[in-house]
Amino acid sequence: MAEYDYDVLVIGAGPGGYVAAIRAAQLGLKTACAESRETLGGTCLNVGCIPSKAMLHASEFYDAAANGAMADMGIEVAPKLNLDKMHAQRRDAVKSLTGGIEFLFKKNKVDWKKGRATFQDAHTVKVGDETVTAKNVIIATGSSVTPLPGVEVDNDNHVVVDSTGALELPKVPKKMVVIGGGVIGLELGSVWNRLGAEVIVVEYLDKLLPGMDDDVRKEAAKIFKKQGMELKLKTKVTGVTVKGKKATLTLEPAAGGDEETLEADCVLVSIGRKPNTQGLGLENIGLETNQRGQIEIDHDFRTAVDGVWAIGDCVPGPMLAHKAEDEGIACAENIAGQTGIVNHDIIPGVVYTWPEFAGVGLTQEEAIEKMGGDKSKIKVGKFPMMANSRAKTNHEPDGFVKVIAEAESDRVLGVWCIASVAGTMIAQAAQAMEFGATSEDIAYTCHAHPTHSEAVKEAAMAVQGKPIHI
Repeated sequence: MAEYDYDVLVIGAGPGGYVAAIRAAQLGLKTACAESRETLGGTCLNVGCIPSKAMLHASEFYDAAANGAMADMGIEVAPKLNLDKMHAQRRDAVKSLTGGIEFLFKKNKVDWKKGRATFQDAHTVKVGDETVTAKNVIIATGSSVTPLPGVEVDNDNHVVVDSTGALELPKVPKKMVVIGGGVIGLELGSVWNRLGAEVIVVEYLDKLLPGMDDDVRKEAAKIFKKQGMELKLKTKVTGVTVKGKKATLTLEPAAGGDEETLEADCVLVSIGRKPNTQGLGLENIGLETNQRGQIEIDHDFRTAVDGVWAIGDCVPGPMLAHKAEDEGIACAENIAGQTGIVNHDIIPGVVYTWPEFAGVGLTQEEAIEKMGGDKSKIKVGKFPMMANSRAKTNHEPDGFVKVIAEAESDRVLGVWCIASVAGTMIAQAAQAMEFGATSEDIAYTCHAHPTHSEAVKEAAMAVQGKPIHI
């Protein structure tokens, strides 16, 4: 039997990778993790989920103070923006959390191999100048920003930026154009909109937030317009030219038509993400990617090559940190001879704007399609946040909760909500669905009063046509 340096080598220390490494070590497997960044945590902790939330949270305070929300509650202040300090608290949050992962690696005896990893064969990986052998290799290389053809991103110039550059702008742009009406564009657009920028969102499709329930997508447009964002839907960007510190965009209708130009101080390119599978030396182990550059896996996260596994953004499925983490745990457990499972039908998704947008399971459109196009085979309950006592008291009237259930069995198929704390509320729905809950199960579960989550109960009651507070 071959002797290996490690039982498990994980390539990539993002949420999926570092969680897989820690779980493997907890299960008694000798584990190493290869990461080329100077800090652990991948895109999420360094330039993604965490720093964007730090800016979103801080900008919410500024907006509340600057635009009357605090004054309405009897707190009169004249805020002054200190952008350098706002950036500093973001960097502190990132430093603390990435340092925390390093501590967890030491605590669990995971070896951090610093450098870029390339397969030599299925059990041999070159990491920087070192060669490491492992019985099992988990590919957890994550994803990176999808480029827009013909548009060059230059984060250092602060004019045409990607999501990383949009976190580091040294001053508030007068006019910002966001290319892409998805999660990342709307979150970062929200930050700079609150801080005083004029924000224009250009989206190729006819609605924002592709993949979310149609009612959520329609409501999102109303909410962002009310917040002062301009939306150019059904519009494509055909080019961006930069002169000094100004950008000129050329746009035309998605269906074709007359071209128009738009000037901006900053352009954020956020049209999606692509899997990081190039440069890994996959050809050296005979592993091919699919048309989208993803690594295909089986139910247990095995690739077509024995001893090589893959998880997270580089495999099919939603590119979400929590999906990657769950896959990391399950994959490590499978390697250790246990049964690791991820229910990919129940992966919540959240947009951390104000209010938050969240959903889990099927959209109403998907549910009808699953029922063969027969609308009578599903039941839908909706409850508006303006009728929820806590949301009303907190001056947070926007949004609703929507519960979609199978008509015959009453089993919950999907839950969608817009609320200030929708991201927290959706966990209840995900857990209920994991247990195969009916709408009646949720409706007859006692919810604390006054809480935003009572809207989930009321929406579940509405499936049977009997909410109390509306």
